[in-house]
Amino acid sequence: IQIIKLDVDNMIYIKYLKRVLDLVFSIIIFSLTAPIIFVAILGLVIANKGDILFCNDRPGKNGKIFKLIKLKTMNDKKDSTNALLPDEKRLTTVGKIIRKLSIDELPQLLNVLRGEMSLVGPRPLLVEYLPKYSVEQKRRHEVKPGITGWAQVNGRNEINWEEKFSLDIWYVENISFLLDLKILWLTIIKILIGKGISSKTHATMEKFEGSK
Repeated sequence: IQIIKLDVDNMIYIKYLKRVLDLVFSIIIFSLTAPIIFVAILGLVIANKGDILFCNDRPGKNGKIFKLIKLKTMNDKKDSTNALLPDEKRLTTVGKIIRKLSIDELPQLLNVLRGEMSLVGPRPLLVEYLPKYSVEQKRRHEVKPGITGWAQVNGRNEINWEEKFSLDIWYVENISFLLDLKILWLTIIKILIGKGISSKTHATMEKFEGSK
């Protein structure tokens, strides 16, 4: 009986209360961080010569495509063949600071308010990854993507793709109000510590090429 009650409580949270939590927390966080976002934008205006927003197509719940909004921490410098330089060469000094503090993620609160994302969920990845997922990995799209998630507080970019997807699926199968609160709290700690921003071999995260 207790197990059934917990399942019902989680279903009510997932279907109704999670959205309420998203709206309330997003408004509070946006209000508190607005001055920080403003200062970051001023820094990026100088570093990127006016180019401050990064908008990119990402798959959301059930694979539905939406425009992800972030602050742009890298410039668009190209090599002699007109190809973009590697991430580590395009990441500006201002961009590094903004990324370290995760300030670049804050505009995604607009995606949350529009209902395209949740505060907590699997991170929305590139559209080009969709055909590379295994059947199990595709389950990460059963829920809305999040600004932060279980994989982000358990290694972020320091863990490999297989570990990251495994953590994403675990979250999908175990969503609850208390788990979301735990992830939000751990996210604050991770930001203060500044761990997991980069992978062991890249300034951001190496591309996913499919499971071996």
